[in-house]
Amino acid sequence: MVSKSNASNYDAFKLLFFFTIVLNAAALQTQNPKSNSTQINSNSVLVALLDSHYTELSELVEKALLLQTLEQAVSNHNITIFAPNNEALERQMDPEFKRFLLQPGNLKSLQNLLLFHIIPSRVGSDQWPGHEDVLSTPAHYKTLCVDEIDNHLPLTRGKSGEKIVGGLAKVIRPDDVTRPDGLIHGIERLLVPRSVQEEFNKRRSLTSISAVLPEGAPVVDPRTHRLKKPAAPAPAGSPPVLAVYDAMAPGPSLAPAPAPGPGGPRHHFDGESQVKDFIQTLLHYGGYNELADILVNLTSLATEMGKLVSEGYVLTVLAPNDEAMGRLTTEQLSDPGAPEQIMYYHLIPEYQTEESMYNSVRRFGKVQYDTLRLPHKVVAEEADGSVKFGSGDGSAYLFDPDIYTDGRISVQGIDGVLFAPVEKETEKVTVTAPKVVAKQRRAKLLEVACSIAGTFGHFTSCY
Repeated sequence: MVSKSNASNYDAFKLLFFFTIVLNAAALQTQNPKSNSTQINSNSVLVALLDSHYTELSELVEKALLLQTLEQAVSNHNITIFAPNNEALERQMDPEFKRFLLQPGNLKSLQNLLLFHIIPSRVGSDQWPGHEDVLSTPAHYKTLCVDEIDNHLPLTRGKSGEKIVGGLAKVIRPDDVTRPDGLIHGIERLLVPRSVQEEFNKRRSLTSISAVLPEGAPVVDPRTHRLKKPAAPAPAGSPPVLAVYDAMAPGPSLAPAPAPGPGGPRHHFDGESQVKDFIQTLLHYGGYNELADILVNLTSLATEMGKLVSEGYVLTVLAPNDEAMGRLTTEQLSDPGAPEQIMYYHLIPEYQTEESMYNSVRRFGKVQYDTLRLPHKVVAEEADGSVKFGSGDGSAYLFDPDIYTDGRISVQGIDGVLFAPVEKETEKVTVTAPKVVAKQRRAKLLEVACSIAGTFGHFTSCY
């Protein structure tokens, strides 16, 4: 009886082990059913797009980092690409709009613009609305654009029978490139979603990109760092009443007297989001990871800058690239507060762009900008068609202009780390005055006294 029960238990264990292996294999297959389907072959429509005569569109797709997204879309279904020709993207596009799309901070707008030209279904020229086999009513197709406001493209026909996309662009090369996983139609102009156009108009608006110039300087008590007379209530969005130095919390290289820190009742600007946005822009731009790491991890400057911008102040960041930061020695960063002192010298309490600084140095020769490292200033001058900061071996050129500009924070990339001029202590030279020896005047006095006494004829011993 015992041997039979052991044998039956062993058979049951083998069956259980077999079913476990089968279920695990099935689970792995269901979890990753298309693990090999994401491989794009050489006959894909994406490869045809990169090798086609739509070179300007291909470059924009690569700059927008959309290749992986399009590969995933092609692996799931056929796609239809409406490709503007090179003339539409090179000569007919507004230069300001193209500059706006290529700025690192506007990557999402560039991605939405390109995805607005792609439909996740196959629509050939024979399937266009108005064909004899298809209803003549306009057909709306959903695009790959993530914006839910306007992510549909209407396909219609003109009065003369031409094919029209989005109500504006004519199809000049229908079925230009045909592949098993999609096709490409050549169109005459660029299609711009409404959300991208609104973002461009908002950035171009003078009210959103221009810094507010102060009209008058209030009187600040140097002992308390506060206004001598309470200022009148300012409307929302107006420039701050106190200077930027008086709004900063006390820290390294600042005034020893406690200054009123941020946290007032204004807060009309979301400074923390703007600082976070420009740091993410630095990371995405590439070559400025060391500066972002210092701002976020080694110091509390990111939080301090966010509070200042929330109070209504503007800042210009002179951002050294990674190559320049790599030249810093351990001795330069080992002193207490050294990273803060270096970074404070790269923060200018003004809103300056590459154009404004270059115009200033062209007109005035040398310009001194205040920094948040009191009382040091950074000197800028024109050199080799650019702006050079500092002098001598410690100078740096404006290398990457306008990395980030949102009207409150401006980030300008430079190729060196700036250091405040070392204050040389004047040596006290003790000059020893020559020892003056008083002349012996005793004999002269005695001679005068004897001459007076001799007039009376009584004292002859003087002679």
